Amino acid sequence: MEKSFVAHIETSIRENWDRPALSDYKGTTYLYKDLARKIAKIHIIFEKTGIQKGEKIALVGRNSSNWAVSFLAITTYGAIVVPILHDFKPDNIHHIVNHSEAMVLFTGDQIWENLNELQIPRVKCIISLVDFSILHENTPFSVRQIHSELPQLFAKKYSAGLTPENINYHRDQPEELAIINYTSGTSGFSKGVMLPYRSLISNLMFAMSVLPLEPGGKMVSILPLAHAYGAAFEFIYPITQGCHINFLTRTPSPKIILEAFGELKPKIVLSVPLIIEKIYKKNILEAINKPSVKLLLKLPIIDRRICNKINAKLTSILVENSMKLLLEERP
Repeated sequence: MEKSFVAHIETSIRENWDRPALSDYKGTTYLYKDLARKIAKIHIIFEKTGIQKGEKIALVGRNSSNWAVSFLAITTYGAIVVPILHDFKPDNIHHIVNHSEAMVLFTGDQIWENLNELQIPRVKCIISLVDFSILHENTPFSVRQIHSELPQLFAKKYSAGLTPENINYHRDQPEELAIINYTSGTSGFSKGVMLPYRSLISNLMFAMSVLPLEPGGKMVSILPLAHAYGAAFEFIYPITQGCHINFLTRTPSPKIILEAFGELKPKIVLSVPLIIEKIYKKNILEAINKPSVKLLLKLPIIDRRICNKINAKLTSILVENSMKLLLEERP
């Protein structure tokens, strides 16, 4: 197995060039070649802004295709990703950005409205996760000007057009720092957990051994990408396998989840107990609480048959047209 984590991303982009890669559910879809172009343009911004390999870049926003593009652009550039949960309060986001010494911040526009750039003075530029526009700059030169010149800079760098042969990214080492994941801060401010590339590779090796995926296979991402579990198995591993990942882009309510499952028919579903509980309460508990069903549940033999039907119903709701349902033990 290839020891470089980034090499797996590079290979997947090359080999799945014309396949769909990322979609916002009922919204925009990026092919793998679109993903490559967006990564290349973000790399140009990093280069022209003076961002060095090994520097930290923070990322905060709801699950979306542009969140995924930003993560991949940071990693393939050789910088360190600092993912931040989108529901953190502004003070905690300021703290994480400063504590991690992030030089760039990608953020959703709604989150940006509540941030104060004066409280994160180290950051050279803040980039929108909506359209990758420059929300704030703190450099002697204009990052906005660099952004406006991206079409010309891209055309100059790839004069013959961007092709799979042009995809050559950073080569990571096992002990090289890849991600700093911050906790939810149950006592004081969040604490950072440093993850080297060997951690990401070990997750890939595990996933390859237990989760058979094929190029073009569909995934529905419902877990927060800023959490290691969701990022590893709903995003990073499927991308390396040439899959098509669909992001709900909003709070994963039972109605939205079941609608997406029914339409997209994902091959593998990952979830947490809290989501299963919500689906159970909405789709099954109401029927169980009917007086007639309560009475039947008290009768020997019949109660077992009803329980089996309940189990079959819940299973069909969650994993019909899906191959596996994987649960994380923590909510």
